[in-house]
Amino acid sequence: MSNQDWPLYPPAFLGILGGGQLGRYFVQAAQDLGYQVCVLDPDPNSPAGQIAQEHLLAQYDDEDALRHMAQLCSAISTEFENVPASTIDFLIQQGVFVAPKSFAVSIAQNRIKEKAFLQSCEALMGIGPVQYACIENKEDIDSVADTLFPGILKTAQLGYDGKGQQTVHYVEELQKAWEVLGKVPCVLEKKLDLAFELSALIARGYDDEVHILPIAQNIHKQGILHLSMVPAPDLNAQLQQHIQVAAQTIIRQLEYVGVLCIEFFVLQDGRLVVNEIAPRPHNSGHHSLDSCLTSQFEQQVRTLAKLPLGNSRLLTPVVMLNILGDIWIDEASSVITPPGWEKILTMPSAKLHLYGKSEPKKGRKMGHINFLAASVDEALEDANKAMVTLGIKPSGK
Repeated sequence: MSNQDWPLYPPAFLGILGGGQLGRYFVQAAQDLGYQVCVLDPDPNSPAGQIAQEHLLAQYDDEDALRHMAQLCSAISTEFENVPASTIDFLIQQGVFVAPKSFAVSIAQNRIKEKAFLQSCEALMGIGPVQYACIENKEDIDSVADTLFPGILKTAQLGYDGKGQQTVHYVEELQKAWEVLGKVPCVLEKKLDLAFELSALIARGYDDEVHILPIAQNIHKQGILHLSMVPAPDLNAQLQQHIQVAAQTIIRQLEYVGVLCIEFFVLQDGRLVVNEIAPRPHNSGHHSLDSCLTSQFEQQVRTLAKLPLGNSRLLTPVVMLNILGDIWIDEASSVITPPGWEKILTMPSAKLHLYGKSEPKKGRKMGHINFLAASVDEALEDANKAMVTLGIKPSGK
């Protein structure tokens, strides 16, 4: 076994590319295990940079900063999927262990590549992506099959949380939507009759050890994750088995080391389709900070340090509620007022997590609350009470 195959022991430096809330939780998990962390992020107020031992204020293609990071850190991971693949390759060239590699990240960065990859996995896992077409020019629009309408046109790159998307019902509307999105490469996905949405967080070590966190059932509002419920209320044993097989197939086909999120749709007719992948921990796995023996972030640290993966079994049912910047902002006056957290903290089931972001904005993820209870129904009841208190429209499952 080479030196690179041995675990990295504290107080070694681990690196993280990106300084948002996912990076912040990586830093906390790494420090809990005794590691030091270097964050590279251009924002001087980044949530992860605030608490790391070292914060490199630089762009992701700054080769001087990347060389320094490679010299300091024994291993480096990514916090969000839009880190340039060339940055990952540059760090590997410096001799540092980087996970995940650019091959997997570049697929997740581009919906056209992602759909083609998921299509290629269908024969192995029995589950494919939604019916789709690639739109890169006017000729592609003219040849779109009628069966794809109504559909959702999504930019191939940089869209997230509902951004870079438009619903279209016919060819003329597709043409206009493509022009509005800047005539950039896009994917047109057939709009499906959904029953519910699920996400699987899966961790894979460098030695091919695999662990899947409890599958979450998710509710979105305006393209942004609103609630995650675990155990998933509508998940049956057959669907769970299909998802577990698909998740293991996808992560191994990607030769992926780290934590990967895979989102699935269950249709009204019971069919299962795979929607997309995110090469990082995910918002829908935030419940694991309080509800699982090993959180998604500790798993990310373990994969990076080449340690054995942890047991990620569920300790208690949980509902995770996303907290957006909207609740700080008065609709009429635009005055920013901190929410009354003391009212939330009187609830025995509530675990409040705020991300250290200085400026609340509409649609900006500022934190989340995990509600831990004897059942998902009880946790959801408490989540709805908290929503009323915070001025958020309650949701059922």
